[in-house]
Amino acid sequence: MSQLEIVTRDGATGPVLELHGDLDYDTADRLRALLTTLVLRPGNRLVLDLAGVTFCDSSGITALIVARNHAQAAQAGIALATVPDHILRVLRIVGLDQIFPIYPDSAAAT
Repeated sequence: MSQLEIVTRDGATGPVLELHGDLDYDTADRLRALLTTLVLRPGNRLVLDLAGVTFCDSSGITALIVARNHAQAAQAGIALATVPDHILRVLRIVGLDQIFPIYPDSAAAT
């Protein structure tokens, strides 16, 4: 089991969260808790850079949906960046590739 590390930085369009490690039952609460501290303004875009995510289970998927809901409540956008193939496959299976804009890297997403 890998811990989840989240690096937060400001991007041109709003906050960028770089995730490293497993996004699963044991760690998804960290992302959900961090989201409650983010200030998003209308027109911002929250970017989740998933380049370092090694594993994602249903709790991780739920955390991504919570992030989307948080952004929408603030009238902000959301995007996923640098999504590893193994995570992209899961997103496609559950249809989330249809509701999340996906970019090749965080620079393109911002």
